[in-house]
Amino acid sequence: MSKKHGKHGRGQRGERSGVTKSQDPREPNPRAPGPAAGPPGQGSSKASSRQAARQAAREAAPSSALWAAAAAEIAGLSPALLAGHIPALPPAAAGIVTIEPGRPCLLSRIDPDADGGLDKDEAKAALSVERARIQGLQERLYGEGKRSLLVVFQAIDTGGKDGTIRSVLEGVNPQGCRVWSFKVPSTEELDHDFLWRYHKRTPGRGMIGVFNRSHYEDVLVVRVKDLVPEEVWRARYGLINDFERLLTASGTTVLKFFLHISKDEQKERLESRIADPEKHWKFDPADLVERRSWDAYQAAFDDALTRCSTPYAPWHVVPANRKWFRNLIVARTIADTLEAMNPQFPAAAEGIAGLTVPD
Repeated sequence: MSKKHGKHGRGQRGERSGVTKSQDPREPNPRAPGPAAGPPGQGSSKASSRQAARQAAREAAPSSALWAAAAAEIAGLSPALLAGHIPALPPAAAGIVTIEPGRPCLLSRIDPDADGGLDKDEAKAALSVERARIQGLQERLYGEGKRSLLVVFQAIDTGGKDGTIRSVLEGVNPQGCRVWSFKVPSTEELDHDFLWRYHKRTPGRGMIGVFNRSHYEDVLVVRVKDLVPEEVWRARYGLINDFERLLTASGTTVLKFFLHISKDEQKERLESRIADPEKHWKFDPADLVERRSWDAYQAAFDDALTRCSTPYAPWHVVPANRKWFRNLIVARTIADTLEAMNPQFPAAAEGIAGLTVPD
């Protein structure tokens, strides 16, 4: 896990010094240098111009009034924004365990080997159907251009995030889908609040966004590795819920999957990477060190899934030991969610049906 996260640092940098109170932009700065001397008569002209500019600023409409004037346009661009919309989410596909808001999550009680009574061939055939559904619905979402879908994947190392994304979204038009993998935060990212680097990658209207790891890293790895004080990471649960509520109210449906594998399955997957030279690039010896923190990570996952499963963005735990079953139920849940969103192509311009194309 170290190669994915690296050193986070123990906290954000302090506020820059030198500013003690806000300065009214309409008033002159007492610390600013005075006007440079100019030819006779030019100083009084500049003074008059400054005075006129200050008077105009005082008489201008406040920014709040400008926002109010634009409210209708904002509402038209994102109808859910002003209505506090919460999408009607369909139940997850059979085999997935959805964490009920307010109820504790215990991963130890969820079987990572579950297969829904399906066999591998049956699941692969069904996956093709779900992919086709996603492709068609994604085109409608893109054409509509009013809402978006954010799909979040979390898992322990070797949990299968990359493989799930690659398999489930096969054939989706890349113009309407973006995948973001969050690894070691940069210096610029550490200079901002912990959600900054995630917020700027959320999908715009008409898009499907995918987070391979996500904002939950900041209540998982930082907790297990003791990178920030407990009072810092504990406060982040509420901030994450607020962040996801903001996205939902702004027209983004948030769909969260935790890929649940067993410790024995992780051992097998790590061993397969060691045994296969073509998979050595995926293996980091530090993964063996991270494996020693298995129990600590399970406790951190339990807390995150418990505290951040909400009516508008519930957590779905996916039994992920069997990759073919994992892929099917994730694809089916994404397709069902898009279908519940029911995106529609925009109305065509009048008269198109009667047009002819000249030779």
